[in-house]
Amino acid sequence: MSGKARRNGNGDAVTMSDIARHAGVSPMTVSRALSDPSTVSDKMRRKVEAAVRHYGYLPNRIAGSLSSKRSNVVGLIVPSFRNSLYASMIQAISDVLRANGFHLMIANSGHSLDDEEAAVSAFLAQRVCGLVLHNTTHTKQLRELVRRTGVPVIETGNLPAEPLDMAVSYSNFEAARAMTAHLGRLGYRKIGFVTLPLADNDRSRERRRGYFAALKDMGLPVDPGLVLEAAGGGFAEGAGAVVRLVQTHPKLDAAFFAGDVLAMGALLECQRRGWRVPKRIAIASFDDLDLLHHSVPAVTTLRIPREAIGRRSAELLVNRLLGAQPERLRIDLGFEIVQRDST
Repeated sequence: MSGKARRNGNGDAVTMSDIARHAGVSPMTVSRALSDPSTVSDKMRRKVEAAVRHYGYLPNRIAGSLSSKRSNVVGLIVPSFRNSLYASMIQAISDVLRANGFHLMIANSGHSLDDEEAAVSAFLAQRVCGLVLHNTTHTKQLRELVRRTGVPVIETGNLPAEPLDMAVSYSNFEAARAMTAHLGRLGYRKIGFVTLPLADNDRSRERRRGYFAALKDMGLPVDPGLVLEAAGGGFAEGAGAVVRLVQTHPKLDAAFFAGDVLAMGALLECQRRGWRVPKRIAIASFDDLDLLHHSVPAVTTLRIPREAIGRRSAELLVNRLLGAQPERLRIDLGFEIVQRDST
């Protein structure tokens, strides 16, 4: 097998033999490690993986299949199967694809850029005709793989300045900026921000940046101590975050949570402690899940058009696959602030 990746020392396309020499193993070991990793030891597998990464090697089982007729299957990669946020987007993508004779295959990256890269490689080995990636931050190897194969790609989690190919989403920066400014207009001046994990997550970093920008716009102090990075997006993390913010900043009058489940956890904890919302502390959130419609008080949040993002992404991809060129490579579907009783 051969792969059209980086060149070896002689200027030739990298081959399996080059991978074997770099790893200090036999070509047969490389073949087994790539085709059936369970047949080699962990030590051997790690050596081969390191060599593959070094060269950016694309085995022929992928490169060869891409040179032949692609399937009618689109690959979608989301960060988590546990997060219900993606359900409406996935359904919309599936509906549009099915109506146009395409099918959807889904993988979970587990919020890992390396796992996203592995999933993309696996999808390409199955000859997918297109990719939908929620992430907009990717490994260098994934970017190179997409560039070399030429497979159409839609990114949905953010609006990068330079998409891999096409992007349909909203601006996480502008959304967080708008909600923070909204709290300021309501009279709140000590506003905390609880973010989801920042590592390998450009969406979280953009939301934090938008929060800081709004504070500067309003002439309010930018205090990094008012930002807490939650370890996860669950009820417990939200409850713990609001307690830490109130204890460390007694004059805190509002908290903006980067996820609805975090906000719900905070609201329940405030009720448990007798902290009246919004009289003691206002709570705002991000995503507009159904559970926040029915909480008491109902929570002010940002409504993200995830179903529309899924539908428009699939339409754009189908049009590309049918030979049409998009008028725009970046489509901003915006967001909406939903004012409720929690603020």
